[in-house]
Amino acid sequence: MHKVFSLKLRWALAIFGLVDIVCMGLGMGVPIFCILFGLPVGRYIARRITLRPFDARRTLSKMLLGAALTSAFTFVGMALLWGRFAVMLFDPSADLANFGIPLILYEPLASFIAWLVLMIVISPFLQFLMTLFGSHLTLLWWLSRSGGVSEEEANSA
Repeated sequence: MHKVFSLKLRWALAIFGLVDIVCMGLGMGVPIFCILFGLPVGRYIARRITLRPFDARRTLSKMLLGAALTSAFTFVGMALLWGRFAVMLFDPSADLANFGIPLILYEPLASFIAWLVLMIVISPFLQFLMTLFGSHLTLLWWLSRSGGVSEEEANSA
C-alpha cells in the first residue's frame, strides 16, 4: 500500500484525471460522481502528505493545494463540457424550455443560467469542499491513531 501513496506526482495526477473524466461521463455531464470522488481523493492526499514529517501549517497548505488542484481539473472539464452552451444565452431563437434541464426557476432563461452556474462553478466548489473534508477526516484519524508521528517514524520504531 505504501507504493500507491509514493507514486510520482505526474502519475497520480494522470490517474486522477482519467478517473475524474470517467466520473463526469458516469454522471452524463452532471458531476455528482466527481463530487463524491472528492472524499477518496482527499483521503489519498492526506495519506500521501503524512508519509513525510511536516509541520501543521505546511501539511494543511498542501492539503488545500491538492484540493484546489483537483477541483480546478473538474472546473476545466465542466467549462469545456457546458461552456459551449453559453452562446445559447444570446440566441433569441434558442429553445431553452426544451433543452432538457430542470426548470426550477419557472423562467427558462433564468433556469438555464442557474444550471450553467451550478454545473460550471458550484459543482467544482462542492468537490473542493468534499476533498478537504476527506483529507481532514483522514488527518484526524491519523493523528488519533499515531499520536502525530509520521508513518516513516512509526514504521522505524
